[in-house]
Amino acid sequence: MSTTGIHGQPLEVTVVSCSKLKDTEWISRQDPYVCVEYGSTKFRTRTCTDGGKNPLFQEKFVFPLIEGLRELNVVVWNSNTITFDDFIGTGKIQLQKVLSQGFDDSAWPLQTKTGRYAGEVKLILHYAVSNQRKSGSNHAPSAPPYVPGATPTVPLYSMPPVTSYQPPPASAPYHPSGSVPAYPQVQCTASYPPPPTVYPASSPYPSHSSAYPPSSYPPPPSYPASSSYPPSSYPPPPSSYPPASAYPPRTYPPPAGYPPGIYPPPPY
Repeated sequence: MSTTGIHGQPLEVTVVSCSKLKDTEWISRQDPYVCVEYGSTKFRTRTCTDGGKNPLFQEKFVFPLIEGLRELNVVVWNSNTITFDDFIGTGKIQLQKVLSQGFDDSAWPLQTKTGRYAGEVKLILHYAVSNQRKSGSNHAPSAPPYVPGATPTVPLYSMPPVTSYQPPPASAPYHPSGSVPAYPQVQCTASYPPPPTVYPASSPYPSHSSAYPPSSYPPPPSYPASSSYPPSSYPPPPSSYPPASAYPPRTYPPPAGYPPGIYPPPPY
């Protein structure tokens, strides 16, 4: 695929990580960061504190492409707080693959100033315009434009004609056409709700009017008999109680024969 006409198009560059970096620290762990350059545009990642030899970044930048420039420059540094930053390595990123295929996620080698191996940097390159051109070239030729009115419009499915519904007359019951009711029609003449009935209704049980209410209670006195109730006055009159012959008792001791003879009796 041709890569002409790329000037000004966006190129997305994601700095993922570095691996196996040259260690520039003797005592503590190094703090790497990455600088990406394309033409006059430069971006710098954050510093990965204590990243050591395998720092992680996951930062994305967007570069405007320049016609005829097909590579990126990457430089990795170690951040110092007192002295100047230490150079770790540099590398060149080729853009032919991403411009032709639209995507490239390769790992690129880094070198020291003397050309020695200094580790690797992993980038993800994305060129969206290339994917749009590729998808457009794979499409079949488009069909001629549609002209309305060239062919009659036919509905996808047939529908019965819409007719207004005529309800049957109120005097006659409605039956579907061609059908005869299988049972006679019953005319309901009773009104609803039914008229109120006289309450209380006649009871199915025998009437108790002759025996109810019962006779007065308590019943008329029949016990004891009227001749003995109420009883005679109590106590009885003194003429009858106690009998004259028995009360008061005789005097004691009896007048005759008492006191007895001389005691002890005289000697004989």
